Amino acid sequence: MKFKGIKILNIADMKLHLINIVNFKSDGGAMFGVIPKALWSRAYPADEMNLVTLALRSLVVETGKNLILIDTGWGSKQDEKFFRHSYLHGGEGLIEGLFKHGYRPEDITDVFHTHLHADHCGGTIGRGVENNSYRPVFPNAVSHVSKVQWEWAVKNNIREEDAYPPENIFPMKDAGRLNLIEKEQELFPGFSFRICHGHTPGLMIPVIRYSEKTIIFAGDLIPTSAHIPLIWNMSYDIESLKTIDEKNAVLTEALEPDHFLVFQHDAKVECCNVTLTEKGIRVKDRLPFSSIL
Repeated sequence: MKFKGIKILNIADMKLHLINIVNFKSDGGAMFGVIPKALWSRAYPADEMNLVTLALRSLVVETGKNLILIDTGWGSKQDEKFFRHSYLHGGEGLIEGLFKHGYRPEDITDVFHTHLHADHCGGTIGRGVENNSYRPVFPNAVSHVSKVQWEWAVKNNIREEDAYPPENIFPMKDAGRLNLIEKEQELFPGFSFRICHGHTPGLMIPVIRYSEKTIIFAGDLIPTSAHIPLIWNMSYDIESLKTIDEKNAVLTEALEPDHFLVFQHDAKVECCNVTLTEKGIRVKDRLPFSSIL
């Protein structure tokens, strides 16, 4: 990917692990915005309540010096009422998924937050020993957030109010290990990112150079493979026209050989490559993540 002159290095000893923390459900109409159900339901079927099943994935990136966790899921500190419309089920759990690959919470050196919506950062902070107290789940990790997203989340807004519970946000700063990022850069060897603003201001999309391949963790910019068509976007996006422009830029770069998109929310498809068709950029091959390692 081209990042204003930033050179993305290729790290020979990098290791990658994809963890599906949990599955949940969301309203299909909200997930596909202005697209008629007659169209989107053929690409991503809904149940009898018009709910679609979504995955909630994190990516672990080991560079040798750094052990980076991209996003942390919902967490478990909220009560049942908070999750009453999410229908959580399945998945392997975040901490359990880390253990599966030989990692402990204490081993994580960096938590990279694509953004601070509750399903992406809730697992960074857990409940403390005392009532109404909170603690970092990854005590040795620096939390990386774009400065734009942090300032947006802290002031909050009526549109996204439920997405930014204060118990997810402010304890990060209280822990004293918060890094606010102002510009696109190579944050770690082989690990760069693009900053986007359509879904929510300051969304960061990781771009990882691995074994002569470029892996784009599509996050909420392109949550599922069904969202690849440029106007197939979520109602949750704050500025849909910006989303379209940002998707177009990312997908155009993804046309290059050995580029792959990893989906954070597609319950069936972990990753894909893309191709240019008469209808625009579309999925070429739907792939398990293990096949590109």
